[in-house]
Amino acid sequence: MIENKKEFKLISKKNPKSLLPNALTIFGVCLGLSSIKFAIDLNYSMAIIAIGFAAILDTLDGRVARLIKETSKVGKELDSLTDVISFGVAPSFVMYFWSINELGKFGWMLVLVYTVCCALRLARFNLTTIEDNESWKINFFEGVPSPAAAGVVLLPLILNLSAIIQFENKEIISAVVILITSLLMVSKVPTYSLKRILIPRSLGIFLLLGIGVYLSLVIFYTFETLFFTGVIYIILIPISYFHYNQKNKNFLKAVNEEETEDIL
Repeated sequence: MIENKKEFKLISKKNPKSLLPNALTIFGVCLGLSSIKFAIDLNYSMAIIAIGFAAILDTLDGRVARLIKETSKVGKELDSLTDVISFGVAPSFVMYFWSINELGKFGWMLVLVYTVCCALRLARFNLTTIEDNESWKINFFEGVPSPAAAGVVLLPLILNLSAIIQFENKEIISAVVILITSLLMVSKVPTYSLKRILIPRSLGIFLLLGIGVYLSLVIFYTFETLFFTGVIYIILIPISYFHYNQKNKNFLKAVNEEETEDIL
């Protein structure tokens, strides 16, 4: 009996440019693992920066693949593996070395819970399909996506590194944030998918201006800017929930009206 084996290809022989998206993804893995090394060395600033750059690459690799028309199943699986490492394992370890290790076995349990929830969230995402008549749902995720979850989990550390406030009992605050974020990842709470935002050309100049201002703030007020970015994202969660429910209500109403017309 002869088995048909599919050839594993990271690079297309016809188009060597196919290496670029996967190279960006692998670089993201390296950044995630490096953040753990920075945390071991107590260099928490660099640990956060490494995870931040990994999030940027996570946004770019898919866009680059679609741009050069080299999307593949290998790239999709590699991207999911990278997300587990960079936004699951890495931030939980960073928080463990910074604070929750003081909670003993419970602190390590939090690392396991967060990482497992991240893996489950990504597995569900890979199996999610959207019907043709529900195309509006592509603007939403089911649960908090792993890159955003990593940013939320790191907020206590980011706040501590900023000049905004210094607080005690950091291990308790960190534990609460990790537990809530873990639940949000595996929940069915709809959150905005910022990857699907389309900006009209007429507003392009304002977008570039906004990006320039934001990058300037990140350069000069790194952790303060990252903290307020995280706070804004948290505020958007209930807004996206009500927005999704309103759209879903309108969609179901339209479907019921069509079914009624068909019967008549």
